[in-house]
Amino acid sequence: MAESKYYYGTGKRKTAIAKVRLYEKGKGEITVNDKTVKEYFDTQSEFTAIAAPLKLTGNEKTFDISIKVRGSGKEAQADAICHGISRALLEFDIELRPTLKKAGLLTRDPRAKERKKPGLKRARRAPQWSKR
Repeated sequence: MAESKYYYGTGKRKTAIAKVRLYEKGKGEITVNDKTVKEYFDTQSEFTAIAAPLKLTGNEKTFDISIKVRGSGKEAQADAICHGISRALLEFDIELRPTLKKAGLLTRDPRAKERKKPGLKRARRAPQWSKR
């Protein structure tokens, strides 16, 4: 796998960063941080999120995928991987852009945790108000 040509893409979501490599002439094997995707992710929804760009473009069994991901939680990591795979697929074939763009897979989700403000308990949660 290390010798063959690969396509690279970086995906981000919240504080998760995924570095994705799509290796040509693969069998559809996906490894995340040197574990299989089934070992790393527990739920089916996370696996579905990862496979979405491959299924949409019809490349499920075309590539072997190697992923290094860090930061945030499992759900955000799955979304970051989806974003990274989408970007790597663009490097493979620019003709896939309209398909991926229409599905919203090329846009980075900008939502992140809001910072805590002074005088408040959390970002927006104020202390309970008392009239007397």
